[in-house]
Order: sequence, then C-alpha cells, then structure tokens
Amino acid sequence: MGAVSTVGDRAERTPKQDRSRATRQRLLEAAVACLAEHGWAGSTVSVVAERAGVSRGAAQHHFPTREDLFTAAVEYVAEERSTALRDLFPEGAAGDRRAVVSALVDLYTGPLFRAALHLWVAASNEEQLRPRVTELEARVGRETHRIAVELLGADESGPGVRETVQGLLDMARGLGLANLLTDDGTRRDKVVAQWTVLVETALKV
Repeated sequence: MGAVSTVGDRAERTPKQDRSRATRQRLLEAAVACLAEHGWAGSTVSVVAERAGVSRGAAQHHFPTREDLFTAAVEYVAEERSTALRDLFPEGAAGDRRAVVSALVDLYTGPLFRAALHLWVAASNEEQLRPRVTELEARVGRETHRIAVELLGADESGPGVRETVQGLLDMARGLGLANLLTDDGTRRDKVVAQWTVLVETALKV
C-alpha cells in the first residue's frame, strides 16, 4: 500500500509543479509587459499580479520582494532575447553577416529591450536593486557578445576584432534607445549597411 501511496503522491505533485511553473511564467511575462508599458514607478507587485491573474500572495510566494520579481523578469527577458537570436539562425548564419548585424540590432528593439531599459533606470536610483541588475547585465552582455562572435564567425585573436564586435553591440543598443522615441527604419537600415561593411573589413584582418 505504501508503494501505491508514493506513486499517487508523486502523480499529485506533478500537476502542482506544472501549475507553479505556469504561474511563475505568467508573472514574469506580466512583469515584462508592465515594466515596458508603465515603467518602474507604475509596476508594483499588485499591478503585476492582477495582470497575471493571480493573487498578490501567490506572487509573493514566487517572488518575496519587488526586486526579486523584476530582476527575475529581466533575466527572463535576457534568456528570451538570446533564444530569439539563436532561433533566427538554427543552422548558423552561413556567412550572411548583413543578416547577423540586422538581427543584433533587432535584438535591442521592442518590448523586451524596453522593459530591460526601465529596470536599468530604476537600478540607477535604487541602491538595493543596482548590484543585482549590474551583475545580471554583465552576464547578459558576455552571453550576447559570445553569440555575436559565433554568428559572425569572428576570430578575436585578430587586431581590433573584439573591439569591432563590442562596438557593433554598443551601436545596436544605441539604435534601440533611439527607437524608443521614433521608429526611423530608413536611417536604421543605412546604419546597418555601413556597420556590415565595417565588420566585414575588420574580420578580414
């Protein structure tokens, strides 16, 4: 009978774990959406919980503090951005560096980047939040750089190659910031074209 009970307990736990994961996912998605739409000041745990369709108590069970919730949300954003970039080139970039440069620029536009930006601004004023976001962004930056090197087929042992890749990512972030105010697709296309030339030249070294 004990064995049967153990099997039954395990079967009961699995749906609970699934529900818990689903609740956590809804909270993270709601936090990202709230942060992108309302900024840090308008994104309380209560607002996020209501948007996710869960109680405040359930939200605090998963994320005891507001900082826990939004740090996890931006980590989720970072993972989604990396996954999205990799999914664009499931078989590799096949030497199409223009497509890679364009994809990297796209990585820094849209609600995911907007949500991350709001957290950066909040972290600049919130002592409790700053070290957590700084550490997270450093890790995200290293991962994005690694993916960029891989997709571009860059050999960073060459002079100036590492700096060119980092400059490309800095440029992409800058275009993402500009896109928050105005969506100037024509100018962005011209910048992408010019940076493709710069990358191609640097990687031939």
